[in-house]
Amino acid sequence: QGTAFQHPVFPAFLHIPPGSTVSYSELAHRIGAPKAVRAVANACGANKLAFAIPCHRVVRSSGELGGYRWGLARKQQLLQREQSA
Repeated sequence: QGTAFQHPVFPAFLHIPPGSTVSYSELAHRIGAPKAVRAVANACGANKLAFAIPCHRVVRSSGELGGYRWGLARKQQLLQREQSA
């Protein structure tokens, strides 16, 4: 399900390879909505299926983790696990 905006965002998460990250801004560009950075971040926060839709791979442009529905410690743990695999 999800909103009309989330429909292109959620599949875009699947195109981020495990162990790598992209910024919210980069993801907004990839879906053709370069000014919708905040909406991309909101879509990440609305993702209830993190095990299937890997939104933890999206970070701030500065490289900081940004937010995560299940906490930043969990986001960092998931990224570290993928990077060491």
